[in-house]
Amino acid sequence: MPALTPLEMSLTEARQAIQERKLSVSELVDASFRRIASTDEQVQAFLTMNEEGARTEAAAIDKRIAAGEELGFLAGIPAGVKDNIVTEGIRTTCASKFLDNFVPVYDGTVSRKLKEAGAITIGKLNMDEFAMGGSNENSAYRTTRNPWDLERVPGGSSGGSAASVAAGQVAFSLGSDTGGSIRQPASYCGVVGLKPTYGLVSRFGLVAFASSLDQIGPITRNVEDAALVLQAIAGYDKMDSTSAEVDIPDYAGQLTGNVAGLRIGVPSEYIGQGVDPKVKEAVLAALKVFEDMGATWEEVSMPHTEYAVATYYLLASSEASSNLARFDGVRYGVRADNPDNLLDLYHRSRSEGFGQEVKRRIMLGTYALSSGYYDAYYLKAQKVRTLIKRDFDEAFNKFDILLGPTAPTTAFRIGEQINDPLAMYLNDILTIPVSLAGVPAISIPCGLADGMPVGLQLIGKAFDEATVLRAAHAFEHRTEFHKLRPQL
Repeated sequence: MPALTPLEMSLTEARQAIQERKLSVSELVDASFRRIASTDEQVQAFLTMNEEGARTEAAAIDKRIAAGEELGFLAGIPAGVKDNIVTEGIRTTCASKFLDNFVPVYDGTVSRKLKEAGAITIGKLNMDEFAMGGSNENSAYRTTRNPWDLERVPGGSSGGSAASVAAGQVAFSLGSDTGGSIRQPASYCGVVGLKPTYGLVSRFGLVAFASSLDQIGPITRNVEDAALVLQAIAGYDKMDSTSAEVDIPDYAGQLTGNVAGLRIGVPSEYIGQGVDPKVKEAVLAALKVFEDMGATWEEVSMPHTEYAVATYYLLASSEASSNLARFDGVRYGVRADNPDNLLDLYHRSRSEGFGQEVKRRIMLGTYALSSGYYDAYYLKAQKVRTLIKRDFDEAFNKFDILLGPTAPTTAFRIGEQINDPLAMYLNDILTIPVSLAGVPAISIPCGLADGMPVGLQLIGKAFDEATVLRAAHAFEHRTEFHKLRPQL
């Protein structure tokens, strides 16, 4: 059998080939590293490689297969992990100079669960520093490029995660989503990105940005793969105080392809002013596909959507200000040389270690939490968050899922918005409300606009990932968009 790249196989196909011994795990891992070697100089998705460890794990799994042992359902599958998820023995930097020398001594829960399922971590993926950004241009190390057009951004903050899957470097990746950081890059790179319900996937081992919003999820090439990876990483974890004790269904087993009678709501605010006409056209065409499959839809108003971006940046920045206080040059990470005293150590370590966007958000958050401003900003933002969540609750009284574009435009050019933070923040206007409400959403490809991918966002009720995945899978199998690949 000729050597295959991960780009050519779904997880199910790869598992079957390994089980039937048509393909060894070592061959699959070798193919992944070859693909990275031939494309990553262009894409720049990886920050740290785990070549020796991955090859050792692959050889061990091959021996277990030869011995007839039963293995996890992701056994031998090459995966990438966003660089803000801790991995034992593999450098984890959060794309920040502050953590340039940080090598964790333990695995985060999702890292451990991937190992238990048999997946092999190929390396750590580039991101916006501490997950703060929407373009991957805020990395302290390199700017990841969109495989569809190397002059465009891959989105962020999980840009490396999305680009690595789109480029066929790994079979799937893990990202984290605070305000859209899985879904928006998935949209820009033409892959599938799932943000689970807040609390479904453990955050233990995820370096915190905004603790009430952060959620880990999969980025894959098709919906079935997303269901399989979610199956591996979901579930209650006593190490995470926000982890939810809920039953975990067989997500892949519920991909029936049947959406007859599904009630779809289309928020009018998601297809209105600011949405590129070609993006809107692709979304409306997707609705016609759902109609043809027996689903019904109508518009619904989400009246507090206009306040979502301001609400999000107040809350997320406030939580970031608190979470990033631990990075002081004392306990771990890089510290300033020859400080005059303790205060000088704090000041210089943080000044030298953090990038501009991280500093901007720390200052905004600290201001919002300061005496005399807490009630005016932070408390008010929490009240508006409740109103936004109520919009979703009321909509789901009538509809099974909500549908709209993932992002208002396709991927923009590198450097085009980096000096305009407000314009950058507005790229997440369609994903942020979902994060504030804590409900699940998936981005799937639904077409091209001027040669660049358009993402369709399907939003579900809390802990009803099964319906979201079923609808996304049905659409995927009626269209060919998920089969489109960039030419590298």
